[in-house]
Amino acid sequence: MDTETQISNYITSQPEAKRNDMQILHETILNIKPASKLWFLDGKNSDGKVVSNPNIGYGSQTIQYADGSTKEFYRIGLSANTTGISVYIMGIEDKTFLQQTYGKEIGKASVTGYCIKFKAVKDINISVLEAAIRHGLELGQ
Repeated sequence: MDTETQISNYITSQPEAKRNDMQILHETILNIKPASKLWFLDGKNSDGKVVSNPNIGYGSQTIQYADGSTKEFYRIGLSANTTGISVYIMGIEDKTFLQQTYGKEIGKASVTGYCIKFKAVKDINISVLEAAIRHGLELGQ
């Protein structure tokens, strides 16, 4: 199954309200950077054990580990969780940046070093979220 089909199946598997919000966010991210590499992580490790919620990923970055090895990974992640939706902004070195830059204006959301979590799109200022996503997609370019 190709990545776009996996993403579509994941979004449509969500309860209606969350499905609509996930679709809005998916389209928003694609509108910001239409040529982004798409990812779908099913949340399972190599043994098939569930270790996280499934994630849709957008963009690409190379992560370098202390031992010199590298791994390609997405820049922006989107995931449904039990209480709402998480948007991950990966690759930001300053773990206070998201909170300081977007935290006060984003609305009803929890903002950590790399994650913006909220119950529903209606609870946040979508233009502020778009600005955070744009920032994440532009890192390293």
